[in-house]
Amino acid sequence: MDALKIYDDKHQWYVFGRDPEKPEKIIDTNQFMIVDGKRCILLDPGGIEVFSTMLASALKYVDIENLTDLFASHQDPDIISSLGMWDQVLPKANLHCSWLWEGFIRHFGMDNIGYQPISDTGGRLSLETIELEFIPAHYLHSSGNFHVYDAKSKILFSGDIGAALEPPGAPMFVDDFDKHVENMRYFHERWMPSNEAKHHWLKRVRKLDIEIMAPQHGRLFKGPDVARFLDWFEQLEVGVAIK
Repeated sequence: MDALKIYDDKHQWYVFGRDPEKPEKIIDTNQFMIVDGKRCILLDPGGIEVFSTMLASALKYVDIENLTDLFASHQDPDIISSLGMWDQVLPKANLHCSWLWEGFIRHFGMDNIGYQPISDTGGRLSLETIELEFIPAHYLHSSGNFHVYDAKSKILFSGDIGAALEPPGAPMFVDDFDKHVENMRYFHERWMPSNEAKHHWLKRVRKLDIEIMAPQHGRLFKGPDVARFLDWFEQLEVGVAIK
């Protein structure tokens, strides 16, 4: 699994995805790594099936002792079921996740890594030169859910918002928004349960200066496509399984 560098200045953002060795029935995921000097954080580091590939890929760019932090947007297995493996190789690291999920996430295995609970209102994490903001995204789709905003790079890691289900080999960035809508529509209609939560998130996120919106599945949005997505999501009715 190779990485694509999506930001490069005094700190860097990498996205790992499109794993050609991923089992066919496993949903494709994007894993992100922020490198800030000797502090590195992995965002939604993935399921147990991708652990070995993800570890080997990350170590192409950083030393293992610099992997100091993990972040889980919520408790789903495709996001953090690899925790028990990371717990063995990163015993001094910290995991940042909603306070709501500590007792659940520990079922994946967590004897060494420290749990840093995020309160419902969000929080901040300082690395070496930057400060990350944990943005509440509750009920989108999980009841304890956060995104990560980096004001320096203007990147918003948006978890399952913006996600798309696509065949292997899809480009990393959206290249035709109108066509891409059909890859996103059902995911958002079915996985996102609350229109009220959606509007609350949109009100919060529209205040941010975003150059790249980076979801955990599918393609990333850049430049004008960020605003296009927000406008599209605003008018979309979600929670469609409730009849």
